[in-house]
Amino acid sequence: MYDIKTLDGNTATVGQDALDALNSSLRGGVYLQGTPEYEGARTTWNSMFERHPGFVIRAMGASDVQKAVNFVRDANLIMSVRSGGHQIAGHAVADEAVLLDLSQMQSVHVDPVNKTARVAPGALLGDVDRETQAHGLAVPVGINSTTGIAGLTLGGGFGWTTRKFGMTIDNLLSAEVVTADGAIVSASPTSHPELFWAIRGGGGNFGVVTSFEFQLHDLGPDVLSGLIVHPIEKAPELLAEFAAIADDSPDELTVWCVMRKAPPLPFLPEEWHGREVLIFAACYSGPMNEGEIAMSALRALGEPIADVISPHKFVDWQAAFDPLLTPGARNYWKSHDFDALSSEAITGLLEAVSSLPDPACEVFIAHVGGAMERIEPHSTAYPQRSAHFIMNVHTRWEDPTKDGECIAWAQGLYDQMRPHATGSAYVNFMPEDEAEHMAGAYGLNSGKLSKIKGSYDPKNLFRINHNIVPE
Repeated sequence: MYDIKTLDGNTATVGQDALDALNSSLRGGVYLQGTPEYEGARTTWNSMFERHPGFVIRAMGASDVQKAVNFVRDANLIMSVRSGGHQIAGHAVADEAVLLDLSQMQSVHVDPVNKTARVAPGALLGDVDRETQAHGLAVPVGINSTTGIAGLTLGGGFGWTTRKFGMTIDNLLSAEVVTADGAIVSASPTSHPELFWAIRGGGGNFGVVTSFEFQLHDLGPDVLSGLIVHPIEKAPELLAEFAAIADDSPDELTVWCVMRKAPPLPFLPEEWHGREVLIFAACYSGPMNEGEIAMSALRALGEPIADVISPHKFVDWQAAFDPLLTPGARNYWKSHDFDALSSEAITGLLEAVSSLPDPACEVFIAHVGGAMERIEPHSTAYPQRSAHFIMNVHTRWEDPTKDGECIAWAQGLYDQMRPHATGSAYVNFMPEDEAEHMAGAYGLNSGKLSKIKGSYDPKNLFRINHNIVPE
C-alpha cells in the first residue's frame, strides 16, 4: 500500500494490485523505493532537492504517458513530470507524489532534406546537437549540453544562436501532447493553436509533451567562438563597452559576460587561478572571416589576461561550460531582465562579485535580441521580445552548511538590482520560491494563459511547476 498526496489536499492509498495492473500495461514500468530505477529518477541535477515520490512511472512512449495521466487523474493523485531533470526549481520531483519519468525517451530523428528534427522529451541538448550537427544543422538551444530539451523549450529557450535564429520556441513547428483528459493531440499553428501558443513559454502547465518537431538551420560544423578574460578591476569601463558592442552587433554575433573567480583553466596563468575575473564569451554564427571582423572591437578592449577566440566545433562549444555545471552540486539562481546596463547597475554587480560566497558562484549577463526581438510579444506565451540583458545570479556550492549564506547572497544581489530591472523574468531561471514573480514572467499574456489552462487542465492536474492557475 502506498500513500500519495491528492489534488484536493488529502492522501490516497494506492494498492499493489493497481500498480501491478498499471505496470503490466506499460512499455516502461512502475518502480518503487529501493530500486535503482526509482533512485535514478528521483535524483536530479540540483542536489538542493532530496525528495521521495511515492512511486515512479517510467514512460517509453506516448502510450505510456497516456496511461500514466489517466491513472493519476482517475485516482485524483498529485503528479510531477521529469524529463532532463535540470530544472533549477526542482519541480521534477515531489514528496509523496507520483513521478512520471520521461528521461528514457531520448530519440532524435533528423530529416536533412526538410531541415527538421523530431525530438523526444528525455533528450538532452547534447543529444540534439550531436544528431543535428551530423548534417551541418542546428536548432537554437541553451549553453549546457546536459540540460533537457523539454524544460528548456517549454520555458522559451535561448543560447548562442538565438540572435541569429530566434528562441527555441520560435523554431518549434509542432508538438505531440498528452492532455489532462488523456487525449494525445498534435499542437501546431493549425491544430490546437491555443495549446501550441501556450506551450511556447508557458512551461509544463498544459500537458505532457511526448515529442517536439523543430525547424533546423545551416550551421557549423565550426564556429568562431571562445573566451576573453580580463582582470575584474577593469570591469567598470569594460562592461560599459560590452553593453555598447552587444547592442550594435550583427545578429550572428552573441557576446555574454561572466563575473566569477577564475577556474584553473589551462590557458590562464596560474597566478590568476581563484582570483575574480571578467570573462567575455562570444560566438559568431556565420562565416569565419566575417566573425573575425565582427569580434574585432570586443577583442581590442583593454589588455586581456587571455584571448582564446578561435574556430571550435559547434558541438564542443555547446559543451564548453559543462565542467562548471556538473550534476550533484547545490544550486540557487536569481534572475532579472535589464533594458540597459547602467553605471549604477554595473556598480551593484561588481560589489556583489567582490563578496562571492563560494568559488563556484558567478554572475552572468546574457545579451539577447536580433531575430528573437522581431517576434511580436503576443505571438508566444513568452512575452519579453525586446533586445535586453538577462542576469543570472548563478549561486553554486557543495557544502549544505553554506545554504543560508549562499542563498542570502543571491537574494541580496537580486534585491539590490531590482530598481534597474524591467520586472519581467525568464521562467527557466526562477527558483521555487518566486511564485510572486509569475506575473512578471508572462506580463500581459498571463490572462490568456490562465484561460487556456482552464480549457485544457481545469482541475490543475499539472501543478508541480511554476504554476498557472486555471480560469
